[in-house]
Amino acid sequence: MGERTVHLRVCPLCEAMCGLEVHVEDQQVALIRPDRDNVWSKGFICPKGTTLGHLYHDPDRLRVPMIRDGEAWREATWDEAFTRCEELIQGVLERHGRQALTAYIGNPTAHNFSLGRYVGILVGLSQLPMIYSAGTVDQWPKNLSCMLMYGHMWWIPSPDIQRTDYWVIMGGNPQASQGSLLAAPDVIGEIDRIRERGGKVVVIDPRRTGTADKADEWVPIIPGTDAAFLLAVVNVLWEDGLVDLGELDDLLNGVDDVRRLAAEFTPETVAATCGIPAETIRRLAHEIAAAPTASVYGRIGLCNQEFGTLASWLVDVVNILTANFDTPGGLMFGNPLSWCVAALPNPEFADGVQIGRWHSRVRGAPEVLGQLPLSCMAEEISTPGEGQLRGLVTIAGNPVISAPDAGKLDEALGELECMISVDNSLNETTRHAHVILPGLAALEQHHFDDLIPMWAARSAATFSKPVFPPADGRPEEWEILTRLGGLLAGMRNEDIDIDAIDDGYFSALAEAVGADPAVALAQSPGRGALRLLDLQIRTAPFGDRYGEVPDGLTLEKIEAEPHGIDLGPMVPRLRELLNTPSGKVELAPPYITADLDRLRQRLDREVSSLLLVSRRHLRSNNSWMHNVTVLVKGKDRCTLLIHPEDASRTGVRDGELANVSSEVGTVAVKVEVSDEMMPGVVSLPHGWGHDKAGTRMAVAREHAGVNNNLLAPGDFLDEISNNAAVNGIPVEVVPV
Repeated sequence: MGERTVHLRVCPLCEAMCGLEVHVEDQQVALIRPDRDNVWSKGFICPKGTTLGHLYHDPDRLRVPMIRDGEAWREATWDEAFTRCEELIQGVLERHGRQALTAYIGNPTAHNFSLGRYVGILVGLSQLPMIYSAGTVDQWPKNLSCMLMYGHMWWIPSPDIQRTDYWVIMGGNPQASQGSLLAAPDVIGEIDRIRERGGKVVVIDPRRTGTADKADEWVPIIPGTDAAFLLAVVNVLWEDGLVDLGELDDLLNGVDDVRRLAAEFTPETVAATCGIPAETIRRLAHEIAAAPTASVYGRIGLCNQEFGTLASWLVDVVNILTANFDTPGGLMFGNPLSWCVAALPNPEFADGVQIGRWHSRVRGAPEVLGQLPLSCMAEEISTPGEGQLRGLVTIAGNPVISAPDAGKLDEALGELECMISVDNSLNETTRHAHVILPGLAALEQHHFDDLIPMWAARSAATFSKPVFPPADGRPEEWEILTRLGGLLAGMRNEDIDIDAIDDGYFSALAEAVGADPAVALAQSPGRGALRLLDLQIRTAPFGDRYGEVPDGLTLEKIEAEPHGIDLGPMVPRLRELLNTPSGKVELAPPYITADLDRLRQRLDREVSSLLLVSRRHLRSNNSWMHNVTVLVKGKDRCTLLIHPEDASRTGVRDGELANVSSEVGTVAVKVEVSDEMMPGVVSLPHGWGHDKAGTRMAVAREHAGVNNNLLAPGDFLDEISNNAAVNGIPVEVVPV
């Protein structure tokens, strides 16, 4: 047995950013346990963090490029793979033009050291007319509301849970997710600490989640009605004289508009629609206003629903109207040790946001912040005519599982003339590819979170080095994206100068943040994502600005602290970050408030069917953690949760199969009868459905489950953001 070595690093899987000790013997991960000295996580860890070794050693993980010849796959060298990529892309460009090419960017991109920092170079080089992303089945309503209110789509205010006295959680379940658009270690522990200091935690959700079990109060709500509930809270704040603008009075446009718009949404008006008694709405409004500090937080259940943008907007409005915005204990903006590439101001929106600058070819959907509904991609592939998609590059995503009306996309991908996937798995999506270019396992690459610290509870960070060296001769992921960007732009492999392109990209970013590119190029070490990270740190608020601030941070200084650096909690930053044309917070953006007409119609709409909502489990992370035995073994977690009253009425029984049908599909799934669901609402987890032929994910196949997105209509949307409504889907449930 060889000598055991211990490597300190950060888990990249979610917003918790837990510090880890990775113990290695004979090139095998022998143990992963929490780094109790990590200044951020202080010894906290979730079950997923212990499995990075399983992901590295997974025999199904792709380690070399794969080329598909007909139905057969073969291993290839990198040169062979890039040559085939050039042939495929050039073929589409010559036959159909650039408008026939697109890309899909998956959720894991944001958690990857190179991909998150260099996806911009692929988009910028390629000049693709448009791209698709997981954002429009996740958080696009929040991106839109923040863009219109504050002038930044990625500066998203987050609850300061470590100092709040009253926390309202809507549509989120940090017991399973560890937090989303909220970065803090041990969120459930923070709930205990809020209660220990005399505070209160309220969960408003159709399901009594694991988070609700830890809270003081669970308030069931009918899916898709959160905006109506929040408008009633705003109504009470005005009518009962509870509004307090605090120190933001001079920064707000539209205060009177909000008061006028909320006037008709009394608690009595919305109570039946929401399923929440009027007296409960009034009490909660008074409790929020009376608390020393309070934070109303809305997450994915508020985003991927029928009125996602209204709900996302109103969460911030309630915090602003109760003096709980940009102040300790309320909603605040993060103050990270490095800036994020995605968060740099977009010059396209320098004079304000324009929506609908162009529309999709088939259904005429307007773009929103450069994105169309993900469900458009299938019809854009399968519908003939000028502009038909014939080529696709996917980056770290599995949309055959995650896209609404997933069955249509699964069929459409087989029609493509060119599909290239940057992915570590032969999964339900990449099985359609002609070439798969594998990335690195988490333990083979550096790590330093890029996007997530923008909503972190503290200004803290840890730099991680690779535990295992990548294979000799393989490109880094930033090099893969750079080369693909060049190929999509029409360049030939032989003409793509990776180093020159990288120098240009780095120089442009340095200039964008006010640094002299020549100085930055001379002083930042190496190239690629590591060099870019040094720039991000040195030109951020705590950085040394290449010697101008001698005591400031550099990558070298952070690297010298293996347990991380913590420079304190959130601080007020609103005045610094505001980037609207008016220079003020737009409290009532007309584009958002115009959608109230649609909400008024919902108040009068009767709901006669069951409504389906999604969920996730502590041991799951979308679809890509299901090939790890220790995370999927045990009790079947892909079940239909249904309230006992609904089970009795529909005739389904616990442990037996039921057919769940929507207007677009049917799945057969095991029933789990539980009073954790409110009556009238059923729940299926997302990320399952691993029963497709042609994949190489042996463990996932043994625990296939069903894909709840087979039930999600592609045209069921939050119409003003293009975000899919995968919560609140009308369904019928009957015994098989």
